[in-house]
Amino acid sequence: MNRVYLDHNATTPLRPEAREAMQHAMDVVGNPSSVHAEGRAAKAIVEKARGQVAALVGVETSEVVFCGSATEAAAQVLAMPWARVFWTGVEHDCIAAHVSDHWYDLPLEKDGVRQTMPMESLPFASGDLLVVQLANSETGVTQDDFATMTEAAHSGALALIDTVQMCGKSGCDFGASPRKGFHLMSAHKIGGPKGVAALIVPTGTNVTAMISGGGQEMGRRSGTENVIGIAGFGAAAQAAQRDVEAGRWDRVEKLRNILENALAAASKTTIFVGKEAPRLPNTSCFITPGWKGETQVMQMDLAGFAISAGSACSSGKVKASRVLKAMGYSGLEAASAVRVSLGLDTTEDEVLRFAEAWTQKLKKHEARAA
Repeated sequence: MNRVYLDHNATTPLRPEAREAMQHAMDVVGNPSSVHAEGRAAKAIVEKARGQVAALVGVETSEVVFCGSATEAAAQVLAMPWARVFWTGVEHDCIAAHVSDHWYDLPLEKDGVRQTMPMESLPFASGDLLVVQLANSETGVTQDDFATMTEAAHSGALALIDTVQMCGKSGCDFGASPRKGFHLMSAHKIGGPKGVAALIVPTGTNVTAMISGGGQEMGRRSGTENVIGIAGFGAAAQAAQRDVEAGRWDRVEKLRNILENALAAASKTTIFVGKEAPRLPNTSCFITPGWKGETQVMQMDLAGFAISAGSACSSGKVKASRVLKAMGYSGLEAASAVRVSLGLDTTEDEVLRFAEAWTQKLKKHEARAA
């Protein structure tokens, strides 16, 4: 059985460019903090990658801080002494885990899809933090509220912008106002290795180091850099930038639409979350009420297809999606959702084979429920 991987929002296959860069880095023996030739060679690898990552998102190289994960990067920002934090319930678990009594919920639009932030109800002030998610990992729905970020910046507040899913799928220029703020990036979402990420810290903004020691990463994250992983991150960022510029994700969006049309033809009760809203080109989150998402994931796995139910960052836990409940879906609906996320190498044949297999499983489910 030839398996089909349709869970690219969880993690992506390692790009050949990243693999090659990592293999080269494995042969470089020096510590990047050492001043001798071997150390300088390792440091050069790190700085080359820093430039490649910076170029993908349009920031200065000095603004890129390498770390172990976007979860770590978010924690570093959220650990700072903010007066108030504004957020919505659709944020990633690495954000939601930090909610406390000085956090304030932002309202969602009436259709429950995108967050809306009315200026008159948000009295931003210096010391406040606005959390903005540019693309939701579960639903693919995108949010790009320039007006709100501009208002926050003018009032002295700062923004923490989750760009993990958006990077590498859309043209991103995070150095341009009003996108200035802390940004989260993750290598394994763009074809790089797992276990390496970046926090973008805008020039003129301080961030408190969570890990103290030798003062690496310009004093913002101590500890010897993961040279091999960083090399792969940089190469993946450069390749991802080429893909975006070449418009390769347009084909993926067409495949996503083909998939949803095929599923809609098979089921009149299935709900496609955010279908009318701007979405990532590769993501489809759909709900078939009464058919548990966990069951669908297991059945499709046995049929040779890797999909997911909700975010993949919860150590294998499968439960009703907190994001979907925050968007207004019932507990039953939220527990009946699955996500299919395509990649640049996904084919139309694979999409149609998935739709056929899913339809067969649906018919068996309906027969048992009758």
